[in-house]
Amino acid sequence: MEKTKNIIATTIITGAVVAASGLTAGAQSSEAIRPFHINTPQVALDDLRRRILATKWPDHETVTDASQGVQLETMKKLASYWATDYDWRKMEAKLNALPEFITTIDGIDIHFIHVRSKQKNALPIIITHGWPGSIIEQLKIIGPLSDPTAYGGRAEDAFDVVIPSLPGHGFSGKPTTTGWDPIRIAHAWIVLMQRLGYTRYVAQGGDWGNAVTEQMALLAPPGLIGIHTNMPATVPDDVATALQFGNPPPSGLSPDEKRAWDQLDFFYKHGLGYASEMANRPQTLYGLEDSPIGLAAWMLDHDASSYSLIARVFDGKPEGLTRDDILDNITLYWLTNTAVSSARLYWESKLPFFAPKHVMIPTAVSAFPDEIYTAPESWTRKAYPKLIYFNKLPKGGHFAAWEQPTLFAEEMRASFKSLR
Repeated sequence: MEKTKNIIATTIITGAVVAASGLTAGAQSSEAIRPFHINTPQVALDDLRRRILATKWPDHETVTDASQGVQLETMKKLASYWATDYDWRKMEAKLNALPEFITTIDGIDIHFIHVRSKQKNALPIIITHGWPGSIIEQLKIIGPLSDPTAYGGRAEDAFDVVIPSLPGHGFSGKPTTTGWDPIRIAHAWIVLMQRLGYTRYVAQGGDWGNAVTEQMALLAPPGLIGIHTNMPATVPDDVATALQFGNPPPSGLSPDEKRAWDQLDFFYKHGLGYASEMANRPQTLYGLEDSPIGLAAWMLDHDASSYSLIARVFDGKPEGLTRDDILDNITLYWLTNTAVSSARLYWESKLPFFAPKHVMIPTAVSAFPDEIYTAPESWTRKAYPKLIYFNKLPKGGHFAAWEQPTLFAEEMRASFKSLR
């Protein structure tokens, strides 16, 4: 069965690309941009459903909250819907309705969505997802960004939208050698924007997308005029040191800084399990490739606020995300067999995630209240000397574009208004 699953994943990622391009693999130019089309074999979906129904469940947690991890009842509700009512074909059709492409950069096939606005002076933007996200996170913002007049914006707010899949994630190729860290990915994104003909553009990211976007800014290619992040790296050295060694917070923190401290303290104590395992032993996670429920639970346990939201959704209270939203993303990881290949980014990266990187180009920041930590404006201004925009949002969390697409699109328009 596992051999069948690997063949299925290979068919989805490579066979569909070759079929769409009309070229054999050997005939493709190394710099060619090839159309991409998804055609998931039905046997893959039947295999997924069979595995969900055959799940060997653990005992119930011995507490009444999520302190021991993703709760059994949440996973059983997710499994029931996934095996009976969920339809991947709807997401497949939605993706196939978009202009999707593959191009080879530095030896890796890079998959990306590329939507050009009808507006003549649209500003190109490259948007990068993180883990456990994917291009599915950004689908809801494509319309508002590329066609703003249809969503309450102005023609002059328009963007050309480029959304790539990180190497080892989704429909991009999987690195077979080491070295694909955020710096190397940033180099690849710069090549991608050059290959698309853009000489002036902006970049956006959260989670790993922030790490890649900040590295693009540090590389300072001539065409990159500014960046935006919804997960800025702003934690001062004294705060980071105190958190690392379990010391009390530095004296004199403002209310916003103290709230950020509390959020970070909680995350370091209760939310780093997945990151530690993937950073140290990603290859050990065989269970994620073999069990869809194991994969789903691992992905749901990213941060407390996101998990709480998802648990409420499967309790019948959609807010920002729906059951289909959540399962679209998990199913993408399952069908592309990218649980371990995506985890390796944690092993590859040696960057201190929350430490300021001294970005010296115009930067915009949106601070969402339910992010892993809500960056205080005071820390943000010190971390980004050329801060052109800062806004504290009333709602939204780690997957901001996915959860709050209207707010997120408005933030993009406001963030880059001064750079147009």
